[in-house]
Amino acid sequence: MMEHDALDAGLGDADDDDFDEAIEAADDQLPDHRYLDREISWLAFNQRVLELAEDPTVPVLERANFLAIFASNLDEFFMVRVAGLKRRIITGLAVPTNVGRAPLDVLADISAEAHRLQLRHAAAWTEKVRPALAEAGIEVVTWDSLDEPTAERLTEYFQHNVFPVLMPLAVDPAHPFPYISGLSLNLAIRIRNARTGRQEFARLKVPPMLPRFVEVPGEGPGVRYLPLEELISNHLGDLFPGMEVLDHHAFRLTRNEDMTIEEDETENLIQALEAELLRRRFGPPIRLEITEDMDDVTRSLLLSELDITEQEVYRLPGTLDLRGLFDLSRIDRPDLHYPPHVPKTALAFQPPEQNGRADLFGAIRKADVLVHHPYESFATSVQAFLEQAARDPHVLAIKQTLYRTSGDSPIVQALIDAAEAGKQVLALVEVKARFDEANNIVWARKLEKAGVHVVYGLVGLKTHCKLALVIREEEGRLRHYSHVGTGNYNPKTSRIYEDFGLFTIDDQVGRDLTRLFNELSGYAIEKKFKRLLVAPLHLRKGLLRHIDKERRNALEGKPARVRIKVNSMVDEEIIDALYRASQAGVPVEVWVRGICSIKPGVPGMSENITVRSILGRYLEHSRIFSFANDGDEQIYIGSADMMHRNLDRRVEALVRVVDPSQLQELSTLFDLAMDDGTMSWHLNADGEWIRHSVDAEGAPLIDLQEHTMARVQRKRRARAAR
Repeated sequence: MMEHDALDAGLGDADDDDFDEAIEAADDQLPDHRYLDREISWLAFNQRVLELAEDPTVPVLERANFLAIFASNLDEFFMVRVAGLKRRIITGLAVPTNVGRAPLDVLADISAEAHRLQLRHAAAWTEKVRPALAEAGIEVVTWDSLDEPTAERLTEYFQHNVFPVLMPLAVDPAHPFPYISGLSLNLAIRIRNARTGRQEFARLKVPPMLPRFVEVPGEGPGVRYLPLEELISNHLGDLFPGMEVLDHHAFRLTRNEDMTIEEDETENLIQALEAELLRRRFGPPIRLEITEDMDDVTRSLLLSELDITEQEVYRLPGTLDLRGLFDLSRIDRPDLHYPPHVPKTALAFQPPEQNGRADLFGAIRKADVLVHHPYESFATSVQAFLEQAARDPHVLAIKQTLYRTSGDSPIVQALIDAAEAGKQVLALVEVKARFDEANNIVWARKLEKAGVHVVYGLVGLKTHCKLALVIREEEGRLRHYSHVGTGNYNPKTSRIYEDFGLFTIDDQVGRDLTRLFNELSGYAIEKKFKRLLVAPLHLRKGLLRHIDKERRNALEGKPARVRIKVNSMVDEEIIDALYRASQAGVPVEVWVRGICSIKPGVPGMSENITVRSILGRYLEHSRIFSFANDGDEQIYIGSADMMHRNLDRRVEALVRVVDPSQLQELSTLFDLAMDDGTMSWHLNADGEWIRHSVDAEGAPLIDLQEHTMARVQRKRRARAAR
């Protein structure tokens, strides 16, 4: 009990310095090697995606989609995480990882695990999903399996649609080895000059603008597809007349696409980003994928010319670049997809008459409204809120953060309409949202041309919070209508991302957002807020104080519990606080989609910590923070994950939910997620995620997402019945 007493002496209403010193003293009492490696944990997350693709109970076109998601995820992991690690090693800036491993050792660990997963991924396609698709009447065939008339028709297709856009590049003394762009699929071709007998090498890029799987003409109930690279490789004679084609193999290169921009030295952030996006195409190679039958001569040439090490070579059976399965997964076969789900309008926002228009401001004046996407509609809540604000003559100003959206977005259009109607409109655009930078630049300029005040946030910080504020004049006074969300203002992703959004007219939240927007369009975030927790200055410390209060309540025999739902749980300070709470007897429940560095269930450290992960048709994206608070539960929702970048290098915001029915809704959702009768993955202390999908009798467990969908529909029917 002594360590808890020593810690308590420095907390309570202590000032920040005393609090920090007490935390540091307590950390010394925690064991070494108390975290799971974050990079290996990310690969474990992608393995969970792969397990969905392997699951025969999942509709087969959705399984193909999960295979494509796995491939896309892994590409990004190499382009960002592995590339960043390699860059730090080369520049001498690398430091030991969160588990104390040397960076070179971590690279070796990543390579071993990524090799294992890519082989498993290839096997899932060739041995499970591809045969299951064929059974369902969707066959991916080889050229050798085609009869002569069908082959002739495909040859005609090749001549008209493929041949004109191909660009074979020879390699000889007059032609240096060509540049290989990142993520492109290529054919390495060895040919012999029939006249001289000399062997040559050529590279042919598979055109990315053409369909990756070419539909094979034919009669019958099913459909057949041929991979584009196979169609091309069987017509190489047309590309090299007078030459003998000796061998050909597919290969694919991944390059460093992580971005580094020194903002304080860059006057125009947009111009700097455009230059960096151009440079990204030419980043150093970090992974080479080759087919398992590639000969040693071709392989050695690629390794030499691309300056790739053996550790970075991935020799794979079957088809490379299974991102192409995104195309197949869109085939219109409803019987092979998840049952369709149409998001419902939140009860508070339903119009009084069937074909009438809802008054969202009136609904928000009555009470706070909590909307749960994609079960409840983004279009009839967030989008309608901004559209109504744009055309309402009583609205004077709209302020909004934009992190990821689309150029054709109705959100962007609503802001343009508002500006053109003479309202004051501020859009705080985060152009550095990774892999969306180019899109963000385009629509940021579109907003500026319409008269929107566009600002790009604070130097050194990404603006990741999801905030909208509408200022409306009512009866001679100004009212603040606020929206704080966990997800982006993106109508497209709102259909597949699970998120919460809170609408409120609460003056405290309105004043908080007004000050925060003023600080974001100015120079710094300094003030504390009433109902918000804001990073980078106050969020970490606020959460640490909440967690520690639960620890002290447990020691005093009061009700205590911590529940956290995030995409990633990596931050060591937060994890250590959860360990200390667990040591004091606080039940800690963590619901995480991706990376988790916590070691749960370790005696004396984390035996009271439970970690679950749920993956499915929707991407779990909301962030929830719940504290028992001696029976007066406090719950926050917002944009922040528990990572260094979110807590220290981003502007993030959490808002406290206060409506009792909404607190109950969030608690009930968490109850279901942590229930042993719910389908999920359980994390053990060794870092292994174990899937629980059926009960002892083999019956499927509850699917949380389907259950939530049904609950929303029941609420709607109950309202209609009244």
